[in-house]
Amino acid sequence: MPKTAPLKSGSGDASNMDDQARVAAFLDAHDLRAPPENRVLDLASEVGELAKNVNETTDYGATSGADVDRDELGDALFCLLALADELDYDAGAALDDALGKYEDRLDESGTAGSGE
Repeated sequence: MPKTAPLKSGSGDASNMDDQARVAAFLDAHDLRAPPENRVLDLASEVGELAKNVNETTDYGATSGADVDRDELGDALFCLLALADELDYDAGAALDDALGKYEDRLDESGTAGSGE
């Protein structure tokens, strides 16, 4: 399976495409276009916020019951969809590819992990 899918492939889930199109329209409307390398840094920052939520709500892993702020999850999702759009990838098709890869791994080895 290819690691990337062109934006115009049309094989992604409709709701993912709608979300990606909404993010793209927002970027265009507010002149927020940025190169992919900046988008990756934004995404890393937002995922770091999610990790901070988990660390703080579990006493740095000492307790269970992690809590993640919904707005932080939304920020990370926005950044991921913005990255996909800047790369001209169809996020839904990329997700389909990933799910297929994980299904294949589960069938072959019993685990979704890459083993690397």
